[in-house]
Amino acid sequence: MSLTSDIKEYGLEIGYDRVGFTTAEKFTSYEQDLKERREMYSWAIDGRRQLLKAADPQCGLPGAQSIIVTTYDFLKQEFPRELVGKVGRVHLAYGPFSCNPLREARYQLMRKFLEGAGLKLADRGLLPPVRLAGARAGIADIGRNTFSFAGGAGSFILLEVFVVDKALEYGTPDERINCPDGCTACIDACPTAALYAPFKVNPLKCIAYNTFASPDSINNPGHEIIPADIRENMGTWVYGCDVCQQVCPRNQPKLKAKLPPNAYLNHISCEFSLDRLLDLSDDNFARVSRLLTYIKKKSYFQRNAAVAIGNLKDESFTTLLGKVMMDSAAVVRAHAAWALGKIGGVKARNLLENSLSRETSESVHLEIVAALNR
Repeated sequence: MSLTSDIKEYGLEIGYDRVGFTTAEKFTSYEQDLKERREMYSWAIDGRRQLLKAADPQCGLPGAQSIIVTTYDFLKQEFPRELVGKVGRVHLAYGPFSCNPLREARYQLMRKFLEGAGLKLADRGLLPPVRLAGARAGIADIGRNTFSFAGGAGSFILLEVFVVDKALEYGTPDERINCPDGCTACIDACPTAALYAPFKVNPLKCIAYNTFASPDSINNPGHEIIPADIRENMGTWVYGCDVCQQVCPRNQPKLKAKLPPNAYLNHISCEFSLDRLLDLSDDNFARVSRLLTYIKKKSYFQRNAAVAIGNLKDESFTTLLGKVMMDSAAVVRAHAAWALGKIGGVKARNLLENSLSRETSESVHLEIVAALNR
């Protein structure tokens, strides 16, 4: 067999669902799009991710000739009902490199195989756009919600790319728009209008971005205080968001399929109850942050839980919100105050008034006043 065939066979053997190949040419349209929307993406262009450099595989590996792209269907087991609407499926079903040993092991096995075949590989830190690489390799297409789709897996796939220094046998690019004609379900459903046009998303308005965003985030150097207009539309999402994938007609067969239970996700789903996230112990934070590594401080999980509780307007959380109003983290107090204002009632007002008298943070003071005025 050829080297290309050997690579594909090995990738399928170790668990990838599709393996494709494309050239290491520069992604010029991607580069131009980033430049035109720099205001939206400056955090990823100028920050650690260096997206403009990543558009050119030569920046990651001088002499690069090929990109190997793999897909993995991460929704092969049922996603617990307790987590729907709280955590984006991808983040728990098959999380980031550092927290999922199987994903990491598969990646390292593939890398070791390629190196053993005499290929030089780009470092993991500066890799080309995976969704565009998948389309160019012909193993996935891109939907109007900007996600990659692959056959029966829908958009519930993860893509890995391996940039190498040898020419391989390339697939035919998939440039089709396979979404139903005229369908705008994802755009219509986006709670914050972050998905503002087909194939266009403003990450600064995206719920997922705002759940991750914090000054110490490993994904993006965001903000502590979630903008008020975003909070109002976050629903109960505490990590990520699946709305544009949940409403997609192309995903309905997978979402409605009878899948076997996921024992691990069922086991840890209790960790994501809103009361436990709001009053997060150090032990529980260690478990949650190992799974969802984009957030590095427990106060940001608490922040997100407070917003979710405020959107529920559930009075049963009032006492717990009052407890965290005495928390040492100003970011938690600020969002708890907002939640109390959303819930309302005599008890919530009393807690806010008591907190106002002792509050030393100007930003939290303003949140309390705004909540009382509501």
